[in-house]
Amino acid sequence: MIPYIHEDAGEMAHVVAKRVASLAARSIAERGIFRLALAGGETPRLCYRELAKMDVDWEHVHVYFGDERCLPLNDPGRNDSMAFDALLRHVGIPDENVHSIMAEFGAEEAASRYMLVLKGMRLDLILLGMGEDGHTASLFPGGAFGEEAVVSVHDAPKPPKDRVSLGMSTINEAREKIFMVSGAGKRSALERILRGEMLPAARVVGAEWHVDRAALPIT
Repeated sequence: MIPYIHEDAGEMAHVVAKRVASLAARSIAERGIFRLALAGGETPRLCYRELAKMDVDWEHVHVYFGDERCLPLNDPGRNDSMAFDALLRHVGIPDENVHSIMAEFGAEEAASRYMLVLKGMRLDLILLGMGEDGHTASLFPGGAFGEEAVVSVHDAPKPPKDRVSLGMSTINEAREKIFMVSGAGKRSALERILRGEMLPAARVVGAEWHVDRAALPIT
């Protein structure tokens, strides 16, 4: 893994947003549709604000989510709430093109429903973050990495414990995968991955990594 290095999170957000817009244009030209899975977290939020300013044919974009917390609909702690605040309500995407994970019904029910949404479909791009422990989406160290297309999670090490996540098989089947990693808190996990440790984020195959200088290992 050779990352793209950025001076700070703001620069990274702008560069990745331009990359998303470019991939969207290419996918729509080639296949008539762009299937994009969004990540949660503060670093992606900056990217979504940048993406909202860019020229994207939102009529032909379908949005999915890499994971979701089992919280009530419209709860500010949900990933889809953040995505609406930062991006989706500011662009011309049709309501029916946004495919939220119905995590308000609980992890098992929501995972079953999302499997039906994703059935027979391949994501064009999934945006990913990485936690300080090396997790990505809601696939945590020591847990199941998800051979199913969508997995229910009941033992997340931080609240809420119940979540729904795309399985590693679905993530790896995406045409493009982009990580955004920022902040000194991510430095240790990134160093472990660079040393070859198979943390969950390291199990994503063929991903494009974007990292700010604060997250870079010192050595």
